[in-house]
Amino acid sequence: MNHKILKGKKGIIFGALDSQSIAWNAALAIHDAGGTFVLTNSPLAIRMGSIDDLAKKTNSKTIGCDATNLEDLNYLIEESVNTLGSKLDFVLHSIGMSVNVRKNRHYTDLKYDWLTKGWDISAVSFHKLLHTLYQQDAMNSWGSIVALSYIAAQRTFPNYSDMAENKAYLESIARSFGYFFGKDKKVRVNTISQSPTPTTAGKGVKGLDAFLNFAEANSPLGNATAMDCAHYIVSLFSDYTQRVTLQNLYHDGGFSSVGVSEEILSKYLKSS
Repeated sequence: MNHKILKGKKGIIFGALDSQSIAWNAALAIHDAGGTFVLTNSPLAIRMGSIDDLAKKTNSKTIGCDATNLEDLNYLIEESVNTLGSKLDFVLHSIGMSVNVRKNRHYTDLKYDWLTKGWDISAVSFHKLLHTLYQQDAMNSWGSIVALSYIAAQRTFPNYSDMAENKAYLESIARSFGYFFGKDKKVRVNTISQSPTPTTAGKGVKGLDAFLNFAEANSPLGNATAMDCAHYIVSLFSDYTQRVTLQNLYHDGGFSSVGVSEEILSKYLKSS
């Protein structure tokens, strides 16, 4: 894309790990659209990933932050505003993790301390982020905050386990806090329910390859890629979507509206 629709806009991108991650692709797309930003991830993720390479490509600063820690968030936002030279126009929350999924713990036998940790990282961190941005008055009017969700917040996907609860809670936070952010600060808050995407985190879900094929066959436009999602994020950070808020926006090639496709149905039709 050559349209500089984010020229002059500044923000923070959470969660870029490697070239497969949606946040990584979003950073490239936002940079291409003229936006400038600070990159952030947990100190461990920064050491394990290749975010420094992304920072060089986009001429960005990287600041480590544990998004579950209010002190870290306060420092991150203060430093980001100082680095960028103004309040923020956009923030992307691309954070999610389930220890139960990583450890292949079945949903009917969850370890609850693991559930609590995943809930804090995947969902409560979004409330903490919104809280910190709100308290610091760090967002410009008509700014945009986006978090990444998944349709399992509304429908059952057995292997997605407790991440489904995390995403449902995330979407509720976006609506509830988004109301006050819109009313008091004229800032919009939305979530994107993306197609299943083979990111490093997504590959931890059992049976992902099979479900990618199923979703592709059941979506009239096919699965949305990480870069497709990145371009959608750019549109939500732009001035063209100033009145869109409190929404969970499906970006899944039509999957969320299809009961069954002809391709899937044909697999179950008995030959006459």
